[in-house]
Amino acid sequence: MKKILLSIAAVAAMAIPAQAQKAEFQINYGGYTQMDATDMHDGWHGVNNAWGAVTAGVNFKVAPKFWIGPSYTFSSATTKGGPDHSNIAYHVIMLNARYEYYRNSIVKLYGHVGLGADISYMQPKHGDNYSKGYFAFQVSPLGAQVDLSRSAAIFGEIGFGAQGLAQVGFRFGF
Repeated sequence: MKKILLSIAAVAAMAIPAQAQKAEFQINYGGYTQMDATDMHDGWHGVNNAWGAVTAGVNFKVAPKFWIGPSYTFSSATTKGGPDHSNIAYHVIMLNARYEYYRNSIVKLYGHVGLGADISYMQPKHGDNYSKGYFAFQVSPLGAQVDLSRSAAIFGEIGFGAQGLAQVGFRFGF
């Protein structure tokens, strides 16, 4: 019995490193976000379009073509000038999934979806600051990644959501 248990432990010890997850850090910029296209500013009028959105996230490889992980996105906007000029800061937390559907020696094509929450931090000129929560998402059916080395890559995505209509960024494996 002792030999069987030691054999099982040895096989499990050899299998665990082989199944170790790969992880990557990503940072990207996206233009024209969900916050611009929908009313995620508590009905305020005269809100300018945001400058875009910056996203940072960590992804874990859970299957040969499948990655999941959390991300944080920041964006901000202002109202049109004048005596009531006010600010809005958007903080978005999402859980993302990415599936690679095509790969060759140069490029990987993938789809990406994300679901989460947006906290719009409202900063009216003449009033107390407050927060408003909204549902946030990202749907990017077309993404392309080009590996620069074993641990660095550049990518671009086309889709819609809180991370932007078009995104470009870097991924770093660790």
